[in-house]
Amino acid sequence: MVVNRGVYTDVSHNLYVADTIHASSTLQPGEITIAIKSSGICGSDVHFWKHGGIGPWIVTAPHVLGHESAGEVVAVHPSVTTHKVGDRVAVEPHIVCFACEPCLTGRYNGCKNLIFRSSPPSHGLLRTYVNHPAVWCHKIGSLSFDDGALLEPLSVALTGVMRAGVTIGDPVLICGAGPIGLITLQVCRAAGAWPLVITDINEARLKFAAEYVPGARTCLVRPTESPEQCAEGVNELIGDGVEVAIALECTGTESSLAAAVWSVKFGGKVIVIGVGKDHLQIPFMRMSAQEVELQFQQRYVNMWPRAIRVLQSGMVDLSKLVTHEFELEDAPKAFEVAADPTCGAIKVLIRSS
Repeated sequence: MVVNRGVYTDVSHNLYVADTIHASSTLQPGEITIAIKSSGICGSDVHFWKHGGIGPWIVTAPHVLGHESAGEVVAVHPSVTTHKVGDRVAVEPHIVCFACEPCLTGRYNGCKNLIFRSSPPSHGLLRTYVNHPAVWCHKIGSLSFDDGALLEPLSVALTGVMRAGVTIGDPVLICGAGPIGLITLQVCRAAGAWPLVITDINEARLKFAAEYVPGARTCLVRPTESPEQCAEGVNELIGDGVEVAIALECTGTESSLAAAVWSVKFGGKVIVIGVGKDHLQIPFMRMSAQEVELQFQQRYVNMWPRAIRVLQSGMVDLSKLVTHEFELEDAPKAFEVAADPTCGAIKVLIRSS
């Protein structure tokens, strides 16, 4: 019998590796079984562990984490003709109904019956085997399994950059030098945006950003300064006669969002990629007087095939983001490293043999 192992958290904020149901024994029409080979830890995974929930998604029972994964197909339901055993795939963690208005109009990220792997009560992908609809398992060709695991955050960044309409020569601000912010920075550079400024409260993260995307200008946000003061620092870095056209906010924090609003020019645009609290205050009159366009983003839609092409092209290289690697049995240690700023982690990967 093949043992299936998963990384769990529970209502007591424990984190542990335990056996789970073997996936292939329950294959449904349209599904395939994937042997997961590489998975990334997302900030939301840490949040579910540390805080027991995000918004309406609450951990009420032992729950498998993870939604950034890639692996190999090991079983296929007879109804599936698009995949075969041995295919290497990345798992887009959506499961949608294909019947509601968002689905029927091509915006399935707003599905009214959405199941998203790792958001309770749907178990995540941090396990050795998982069943998933074949339609959401994207073939990755010659890309590595690690590349496949990074397609999820890349799809988030690509969605934000494309919705913002970033084009060559645009002066752009990225708020937050975490994994999403760093990937967004590189995607903006690949799109030809210039100059580029990235902000963060962590000086080490900013040093990493400057090395990751040469020429990017970094702005340290100090706890004593106001959003207006932060914006002044950003625009000094942008340069005389140039103003920020687009800000991509990747933290979801109130002060960072305010700084983004204060940074952009008249008619500028702020895209909020980060996830924050239920209620935030925003500089309403600044936005009104400057006709600032504020948009929000819910993950991604129709983006994974594009993300695969972007990685295959070499325009974007995410391998330098991987700072720590662990085996599945050492997942608790991996999460501790991912959650501890002093460890210097950017992206932590967990591998299954």
